[in-house]
Amino acid sequence: MAGQAHVLGWPAADFALPGVDGKTWRLVDARGSKGTVVMFICNHCPYVIALIDEIVRDVQKLEAQGVRSIAIMPNDTEAYPQDSLDNMKLFARQHRLTFPYVIDRTQEISRLYRPVCTPEFFGFNAALELQYHGRLLEGGRSVQPGAKRELYEAMVELAATSRGPSRQVASMGCSIKWRDA
Repeated sequence: MAGQAHVLGWPAADFALPGVDGKTWRLVDARGSKGTVVMFICNHCPYVIALIDEIVRDVQKLEAQGVRSIAIMPNDTEAYPQDSLDNMKLFARQHRLTFPYVIDRTQEISRLYRPVCTPEFFGFNAALELQYHGRLLEGGRSVQPGAKRELYEAMVELAATSRGPSRQVASMGCSIKWRDA
């Protein structure tokens, strides 16, 4: 099923990953009643750093719509120690993350979802079927006044109708730091 991860309707893959809060998080723990966002972020990516305040803002606003979120850090921490769990804890505190931030040490789950970059967003409906795969907002890593909040708007639509928008734009950011297979 890994080859289908970007196809709308793809069922979310379950996981059990350690979080910055010391808990092991499963998909069911992060699931929202009307939708779930699974995002891939890391500590060192300039795109994530530039957008983290908007990510936190939109995740908080989506909670009121019945949509919950979880962030997975997919990178090889041996090659990129700035993405270690200890540094993730610092990042989470510094940016006041209100959603679970977990690490995929083996990259097994990340290989199932197949993110291309950080940040990258997968939006699932209440039945955990992929309905949105795209970016946070228009404009890349610089936040422009009036930029369309693509993830937020898609997830509000999805919470109301179980379907994502017909037009979706791929995320742009830093490549995933894969461990040699």
